[in-house]
Amino acid sequence: MYYSDDIIEEVRSANNIVDVVGSYVRLQKKGANYWGLCPFHNEKTPSFSVHEGKQIYHCFGCNAGGNVISFMMNYENMTFGEAMKALAERAGIALPEVNDEEAKRRNSKRERLLECNKAAAKFFYFNLRSPHGEIGMRYLKGRGLSNETIHKFGLGFAGKNSGELISYLRKEGFEDREIVEAGLASHNERDGLSNPFWNRVMYPIQDQGGRVIGFGGRVMGDAKPKYLNSQETLIFDKKRNLYGLNFARTSRVGNFIMCEGYMDVIALHQAGFSQAMASLGTAFTVEQAQILKKYKPEVVYLAYDSDGAGVKAALRNIGILRDTGLNCKIINMRPQKDPDEFIKANGADEFQKRIDNAENSFFFEVRIAEEEAGDMKDPAVKTAFHKEIAKKLCVFTDEVERNNYLEAVCDKYHISFDAMKKLVINTAADVDREKVYQAPKSGINRRERIKDREKLPQRTLLTLISDNPEIYPQIKKYLSIEDFTDEIYAQIAKRMFDDLESGNMNPAAIVSMYTEAEEQRIVSEVFNSEIPNIDSPEDTAKAIKDVLIAVKNAGFEKFSSEIDMTDAASLNAVVTARLKRDSELSEIQKLNIRL
Repeated sequence: MYYSDDIIEEVRSANNIVDVVGSYVRLQKKGANYWGLCPFHNEKTPSFSVHEGKQIYHCFGCNAGGNVISFMMNYENMTFGEAMKALAERAGIALPEVNDEEAKRRNSKRERLLECNKAAAKFFYFNLRSPHGEIGMRYLKGRGLSNETIHKFGLGFAGKNSGELISYLRKEGFEDREIVEAGLASHNERDGLSNPFWNRVMYPIQDQGGRVIGFGGRVMGDAKPKYLNSQETLIFDKKRNLYGLNFARTSRVGNFIMCEGYMDVIALHQAGFSQAMASLGTAFTVEQAQILKKYKPEVVYLAYDSDGAGVKAALRNIGILRDTGLNCKIINMRPQKDPDEFIKANGADEFQKRIDNAENSFFFEVRIAEEEAGDMKDPAVKTAFHKEIAKKLCVFTDEVERNNYLEAVCDKYHISFDAMKKLVINTAADVDREKVYQAPKSGINRRERIKDREKLPQRTLLTLISDNPEIYPQIKKYLSIEDFTDEIYAQIAKRMFDDLESGNMNPAAIVSMYTEAEEQRIVSEVFNSEIPNIDSPEDTAKAIKDVLIAVKNAGFEKFSSEIDMTDAASLNAVVTARLKRDSELSEIQKLNIRL
């Protein structure tokens, strides 16, 4: 989505970053900045900084950073255009019509794919209620679903004639190319277009805004695969969406229930548990955990199948949720297999009791480890089990939290607190040593580290100038954009120097030059880095001269390395550049920088 720089700046400046971020993150002012727990990674001590003057944020823990627009993009999982629209609406700004043809084309394509999926959902919906869909309706009724629930989730049916959907979409004005790009058909030379969904009950998959972005289909009969999901498309990313989240996010009960399948989600919603959702035919992902985190649930309950695969999935996802900073508990489904079966057998009240008595995720992990350990009467087995507990306790980095769990687990399993604490300390040391031994040592990584060291003076110089803009007039005669060997630092320098010449340096506007998260992180780092060992104006002046000299030398090295040394004119250019550099370095050494 293209908007002019003036429009972007108008929307950005109309939304104070402290107000916007503060509506998602609890912020506390300390000094010039506001601080809070980073919403993009798990942490116990606030390292997430919001600078009101510069209108940017930066996390000193995970290095996430940017301005108010990039915050909305990353936190709300929005595109740039969606973030602009949300912030413009918040500020009461009317955005102009998009005037960039390429942006219009991309936006139009996305809208067409959404319209195509919506039309397909409509086709499946009415097909279910026709004579062709009788087998599908019979299946859903047999699963205990009411008409209201079937309607709420927009359930449908794909008949045995796979070509009917394609014919319908063509009549609705969609081109074959659009039908394929929407994931509703594939193309081959012999058969032309073919629809992968046929003889299946259809579950429309909706994004957080309720728009149909894909489908899941459950086959009628014994054909394989039993469940088939849409392929990933421009509008459907399985890693960044959750089935049922469009309903669950508005449940306002303070928690989420994570299931494995569509029917589990639907059965729970019908029973009154509107906070249920499921991942989309893939393993639960970090991206999905981050989406859940933005809704600030008190706890995420895992209601997975009680079989071995369900236990394995729960163990894996506990770690993902914990690393994302989400509290997690496990709902016991036994003796039933899954939530759908449990609700049918025991009802909603009994399921609520299971929620109320859900197991702490740490003790779930320990219990499973105990079940897998073997005969606890065997001293060797018991010792191995205790070591496994110690290893699990090492995940708690906060000493108070770790000691609380240590005390609880020792009490539960009748273990000496002092002995287990000592075992935890030794285990933590072993884990740290493993990390050291497994550290990458390849030549590629070494070269990358050298490259990073070469970039450090460039970033430091930009940071010093941004923090002390009064030094720019004193050193600008020695600075050239060509001195910056890193492309993004050269771009930042050019914009920064232009802003300083006009007397209006705007860090948040410089962030707006970039749309990629990594680029925004680099820019925010420039404006948020803390330069060590600088305690006085004299230290700052010396640091400026030192890094300026390093930048000049790096720029010359880059220039000379790109010269053809067999050409006389080029050699003369190198000699001239060296003399100029040496003269400038001599003058820089004599500078009396005033702060």
